[in-house]
Amino acid sequence: MATKQSAPADDRRPPASEPLPEDFEAALVELEALVERMEGGDLGLDESITAYERGAALAQVCRQRLDAAEQQVAVLQENLLRSLAEPEDDSSS
Repeated sequence: MATKQSAPADDRRPPASEPLPEDFEAALVELEALVERMEGGDLGLDESITAYERGAALAQVCRQRLDAAEQQVAVLQENLLRSLAEPEDDSSS
């Protein structure tokens, strides 16, 4: 008789579709907590893989938010520099 084997390690894994945090701060807090758990050495192989995958996704969220913030700062600086340059052009006429 063949018996079905369940995958108990998979039961402990968080769902793959668990939503990622929207904002940088929440993603960073979760990533830091995840790294701390991984560094603790108490995770099994499957849990470590799941944690690594989640960590990579959280790191990507952080990178995307930082890139967006950097782009926004660049636009703001360009607009500020442009507005500062305009009075000089007007005063020379």
